[in-house]
Amino acid sequence: MAPLSTLSSRGLARPSLAASLIGVCALALTACGSSEASDGSGGTAASKAPEATRVTDATGASVKVPATPRRVVVLSEMDLDAALALGVKPVGLTAGRGQKGAPGYLAGQAKGIPVVGAVTGPDIEKVVQAKPDVILAGQLADEQVLQQLRKVAPTVVTIGGSKDWKKALSLTGKALGRENKAEAFLADYATRAAALKKDLGAEAGKSVSVARYSAKGSAVMQQGVFISDVLKDLGFTRPGIQNEKGEGHSTPISDENLKEIDGDWLFIGTLTSTGSDQALVGELSEKPAYKQLKAVSSGRSTVIDGTKWTSLGGAQAAVSVLDDIRKAMVK
Repeated sequence: MAPLSTLSSRGLARPSLAASLIGVCALALTACGSSEASDGSGGTAASKAPEATRVTDATGASVKVPATPRRVVVLSEMDLDAALALGVKPVGLTAGRGQKGAPGYLAGQAKGIPVVGAVTGPDIEKVVQAKPDVILAGQLADEQVLQQLRKVAPTVVTIGGSKDWKKALSLTGKALGRENKAEAFLADYATRAAALKKDLGAEAGKSVSVARYSAKGSAVMQQGVFISDVLKDLGFTRPGIQNEKGEGHSTPISDENLKEIDGDWLFIGTLTSTGSDQALVGELSEKPAYKQLKAVSSGRSTVIDGTKWTSLGGAQAAVSVLDDIRKAMVK
């Protein structure tokens, strides 16, 4: 078998007593805000802001936010990615999927940012301690938690049902007063994607499989997730069930059905660059069923950073994926 190449690269919210939460907000002098649905609560703190604007978030709610937010808390990997891409360093973040902190590819940029929650949800008390003037709530759908967050600061749900990173970046740009930067980033991405698509030559239109491996086994990325959108921008086809929309973020595949992760090209990785999961990729490469995959036997399998490719993704992740594909497929 040709050796695999390697490329560089919600805990539930802890409910607080309403009186306690409101008291902490007051002491912190936080600009406690709300969506339009809760504007009738008084809006005393929001009215003190000399400049404000309104954005319509991914749920359709109209949210009044500072024109230039200075203390931003992000509650998803995509929000963290977008904020950093737009030149804003958040004051609080939620840990990435399978991570104790920021996703690996953002670790350097996010160094020193306090963790205020996990993929499963924010820790309300820690969010309060961060004293945000805007909260980017990702795809958070728990209305009870959202109501708690709105008592802390204006809260913008940035990710819609399609989980489209481009729409999320545009919305984040509006929420942070950086629309022009978001537009410039998207234009640059489009230029890079078009150039890569052209440079792929004979590899353009090939079938590309993306899989994640862990102690639980293999899983493939179907339609409706970040990486599938990036691959679609490049005109790649997808093998088997990867052409279909999955029920969850990824679809488990048994060893008996490893053929489901095959394609002309295979990109596979874990959510950690070190530790037991990473070692498991080596074990997978020794399985007969894996060696028989055409992408593997032809030397077209590549180990990638799963925190970029197989998690929630985002703006910088998309550009980095383009770079990874160029290194692997453009000769």
